[in-house]
Formats: sequence, structure tokens, C-alpha cells
Amino acid sequence: MSTRNVIIIGSGPAGLTAALYTARANLQPLLIEGLEAGGQLMMTTLVENWPGRKDGVMGPDLMMEMREQALKFGAEIVQNYVTSVDLCTTPFVVKTADHEYTAKTVIIATGASARLLGLPSERTLMGHGVSTCATCDGFFFRGHEIAVVGGGDSAMEEAMYLTRFASKVTLVHRRETLRASKIMQDKARANPKIVWRLNTELDEIIDHGKGEVTAMKLRDAKTGVVEEVPVSGVFVAIGHTPNTSLFKGQLELDANGYIITHDGSKTRVPGVFACGDVQDHIYRQAITAAGSGCMAALDAEHYLDGIPEHLQS
Repeated sequence: MSTRNVIIIGSGPAGLTAALYTARANLQPLLIEGLEAGGQLMMTTLVENWPGRKDGVMGPDLMMEMREQALKFGAEIVQNYVTSVDLCTTPFVVKTADHEYTAKTVIIATGASARLLGLPSERTLMGHGVSTCATCDGFFFRGHEIAVVGGGDSAMEEAMYLTRFASKVTLVHRRETLRASKIMQDKARANPKIVWRLNTELDEIIDHGKGEVTAMKLRDAKTGVVEEVPVSGVFVAIGHTPNTSLFKGQLELDANGYIITHDGSKTRVPGVFACGDVQDHIYRQAITAAGSGCMAALDAEHYLDGIPEHLQS
């Protein structure tokens, strides 16, 4: 099999935008979708902050449109997942369960997975009152009582942001002490809309047969007493895990496992680029992921343009 110009690993907004741009540059990219085709937007309902869609768009619909657009311009998309990569040799080697591909450049867009509590109701009600992104979904809870689960800086930040919309935010944390920095704790404690439930476990998220969140069951970690608390939304803010296990030992990762990039989307390995949530632990938005996918595509195109002709066969 001939060596590809570009292989893209991952099919969220970053990967599909990279596929669109490299396809339009006539680089005939191969995109390998991965286990969670479409990324985190497949778990959301209405996306109201995608530019140009004043009435919003359903997350899965947006990803399907992006996929079809990439295919229209010549991208090849494979429904499979990558089992191993070798970025220490050129051309690079990318293996799936049943194929082995080689490529002159690789764009990594494997994203990050929000950590969940492990409750069955989390996935059932995801996008129907359960969320992992306050900036994505906070607007839908204007005037409602909601909860944030977590004890780190992210949870404090999410809770404070949500007080812009919600009438009350209950912050649930299973321990007495918080992991958040003192300055973030102080800011959150100074907010009159935030109610604290420490030493408390979230046992269950309830919909009362309505198909959307109506309440949560909280259990006091000291007494074991269980209480049902009415809420319209539950935001799980216990962190994200970047999907970078394939690249350990081959690419430079930060302390939390995110790929370190420089000068745009470049990694420490020439010809390997990273975009989207796999290298962005700050913004984590569909639009920033798409923007970085464009950057990675342009960086890969420029890299290929610089390869001497005798190496491009």
C-alpha cells in the first residue's frame, strides 16, 4: 500500500476540519474515526454557540455535516480505531485492528474524555440535564436550580460561571476539604448563589420518567443519610483525561498527559501535529478545536511542501 500524505487520527471538530482542509489542498487525507466517532459533540443536544447557526444545531447533526463536507472534498474516512503508532521511523506507521498504514505526516485529534462518576444515569441523561461543560450548556438553565460535582479549580470555575444563569448552584464534593486553590475557593465561597454540600456523595441522578433531570440523590458521607434534592441540571466537573495513551514515550506530554505543541500545532516530532482537546486543556470548545484542526492541516501542508522531491515518492 502506498504511503499517504496525511493520516488524521480522530473525528471530532478538530479531526474533521483537518480532513476538510487537507482534502481541499489535494493531499488525499485518510481519517481514522476512532472508538467515539464524532467526539464529545455526539453526546450533546443543541449547540447554540456554533457561529453562523443562529437557531443552534444538534451536536450529532453538526458532526455528520462536517463529516459529509470532508468526504465531499475527497477525504477518505475509515470506521476503525488505531491500535498502535510508530512515530520514531519515517514514514510513520499507523496500525488498526486489521490494517497497517504509512504516512508522511500524522495529525493527532484524539481529543479528551470527560471523567464521569460512573452512574448509569449519567450517560442516559447526558445532554438532557447532565453536562460536562458549563460554557456549552449553562445558558439552558437560566432561572433553574442546578448542581456541580467536584472539588477542584475546574469545579469552582464551573460553579461561578453557572451562577450567571442559575438561581442556585449546589456544589457537591465527597470530601470535607477541596482540591481547589485557596483563591478559587474564596471566590466561590463569596458567591451567595453557591450552596455547599461537602462530605456528600452523589448517589443517583433522577428524571422521574420525564427523560430529563429532575432531582439528585445525595448521601451524607458521615451519617449515610440519603436525601433527594430537586435540580434541573447536574454538571460533572471532575476533570478530563486526554486520549494520549498511544503516544506515550513518542511525543512530549505535560504532567496531565496532554500533547505539548509549539509554533501552532507542531509536536517535537517533525511531521506530527496535534490539534483539539488532545493538546488544549484550557478552552475545550468545538470552535477552538475546529480552528486548531485548520492550523494542523496548514502546518502539515507546509511541512509536505518543504520535503525534498526525492523523499516524496
